[in-house]
Amino acid sequence: FWDFLILFFCLPVVIFNEITKKRLLGDVSCRIVPFMEVSSLGVTTFSLCALGIDRFHAATSPQASARPIEQCQSIIAKLAVIWVGSMILSVPEILLWQLAQDTSPVSGVVTEYCTMKPSSNLPESVYSLVLTYQNARMWWYFGCYFCLPILFTVSCQLVTRRIRGTEKKTECRGTKHSQCESHLNCTIIGLTIIYGLCTTPENVCNIVVAYMSPDMSKQTLDLLNLINQFFLFFKCSVTPVLLLCLCRPLGQAFMDCCCCCCEGCSPDTASSEGSADSKLKTEMSSSIFFDKPRESPPPLLALGTPC
Repeated sequence: FWDFLILFFCLPVVIFNEITKKRLLGDVSCRIVPFMEVSSLGVTTFSLCALGIDRFHAATSPQASARPIEQCQSIIAKLAVIWVGSMILSVPEILLWQLAQDTSPVSGVVTEYCTMKPSSNLPESVYSLVLTYQNARMWWYFGCYFCLPILFTVSCQLVTRRIRGTEKKTECRGTKHSQCESHLNCTIIGLTIIYGLCTTPENVCNIVVAYMSPDMSKQTLDLLNLINQFFLFFKCSVTPVLLLCLCRPLGQAFMDCCCCCCEGCSPDTASSEGSADSKLKTEMSSSIFFDKPRESPPPLLALGTPC
């Protein structure tokens, strides 16, 4: 959902600015767009960490095959912590950016652009904090939004594989459960690889610009910033598709929802039987998310019964 917000709001603003050299929504977009982009990095980072912790608990639990399904309230609470925490850490971006104007010496056209410069109207204590954040922004990006999710995922995967290697010798778990666990681990690895590939150019550019910015022209800096933004847009476009393709239960539920919307959810008998059958398949396949024990399906009732 956050990736959708990035594509729905930030992408049109950036394209409009590149075409017209005017900033859509003015100073508001200069502050909101970086805030949403950094929040997107935080949401992805902490989500990958949460998924890594969940896979680690699944591997180290003594009775992982009998773990109960996690309650919806618990999942919503974790998502709220991830979202609120990411937005709180991105608040300095709102105070760091502001709108600026520049007149071309050749054509005389006034262009608008966003510059990373704290406003002098801020209180002195807030101004010093924002200035400190600006000086440490490059390493904060690199450490929190790049190294943390990758190291976290790699560490959890190594520990999980070590535990799985020990359990394979003792054969403590069933084959189906091991396949589901491996499938989920591959999904997390795929999401981490896409995230790492899309954020590597931005971190490299930040380090290069930090040490070579006096020798680089404004056009070059603007081009690097634009490339970094479109790598973020690419990540936001690919991640949902990759998740739907790798997570079969989630993809099946998404396709069932789309088919239901396309068919208008007609209440005829055939569609009711089809929806019931698809619901049963989705419920059975969704058990791989929560390490639910495989139970034998209930006996089929004969046609014509009151049920």
